Amino acid sequence: MKFTAQQIADFLGGTVEGNAQVEVNNFSKIEEGKAGTLSFLANIKYTKYIYETLSSIVLVNKDFVAENPIEATLIRVDDAYTAMAKLMQLYEQSKPQRSGLSPQAFISPSAQIGKNVYIAPFVVIDDNAQIADNVKLYPHVYIGENTVIEANTTLFSGVKVYHNCRVGENCTLHAGTIVGSDGFGFAPSDTEYTKVPQIGNVVIEKNVEIGANCTIDRAMMGSTIIREGVKLDNQIQVAHNVEIGEHTVIAALTGVSGTVKIGKRCMIGGQVGFAGHLTIADEVKIGAKSGILSSVTQKGAILQGIPAQSLRDEFRSMAVYRKLPEINQKINQLEKELKKLKEQLNQQ
Repeated sequence: MKFTAQQIADFLGGTVEGNAQVEVNNFSKIEEGKAGTLSFLANIKYTKYIYETLSSIVLVNKDFVAENPIEATLIRVDDAYTAMAKLMQLYEQSKPQRSGLSPQAFISPSAQIGKNVYIAPFVVIDDNAQIADNVKLYPHVYIGENTVIEANTTLFSGVKVYHNCRVGENCTLHAGTIVGSDGFGFAPSDTEYTKVPQIGNVVIEKNVEIGANCTIDRAMMGSTIIREGVKLDNQIQVAHNVEIGEHTVIAALTGVSGTVKIGKRCMIGGQVGFAGHLTIADEVKIGAKSGILSSVTQKGAILQGIPAQSLRDEFRSMAVYRKLPEINQKINQLEKELKKLKEQLNQQ
């Protein structure tokens, strides 16, 4: 299906600069642009490509100022990255939607199945599970007993949702993610570790997206909670009784220890580690590879490092760290000079 620049601009609330009737039927990266495709420019590092791209249409921010002639038709919008995301969502929604129940799936007679669902081969749905309308379950998904999957949610291949858990509407769980596995709870004694039963569950609210191979542990008691709008990257560990606040985003390989409470609209980089039983304020930003060893009470704080500290203090520490070899050399030289002075004094 083809769309003109004017049709796209009308959908996005943007303005056309160039040929309003030029048509596109696909997307391309601006540095690999082809005729008949649409690209976007949001990162200034890619500005040079807009003057040479073969893309027919390029989305740009309204404040973009061209320094050289541009062959492509421009559509000016408030935020080119967000506009591109909206177009790609529309493209995804236009694809044919799968539906139907595979005869190779196992569905418990006591399970409740909604309308227009897709249940692929080798899916297992256990007793008293509830699958709402428009849910899609890809091959090898397991839904435990008494678990609820709400409307318009997609679980890709290999997702496992243990018993008594809930996944809200409009969620996406990517391949291999596990929801509701036991939290890491063991009571130590002099000779062994005794397992503490994890009798809680996991609650995932609406509009959440969880990447591939993540693990969301069930609570020891109560619930591990992923609030509305949270976005988790791949390979993230969320331990028992953690709560992640609304619209927080977390990058890959982060580990969140038990009973941590993360606030709303936080942004957490990759490979961040959280010690247990901490509270993180709203809108906190944490840089990649940071170690969070104490609670963060300041709303909007920006942290980096191990242990994490304010970004300004971390940069100052890094500046000193780079000079450590030189500082060490100077200290060694001063020690030699001091030793020499002492020897001279002792000879007097």
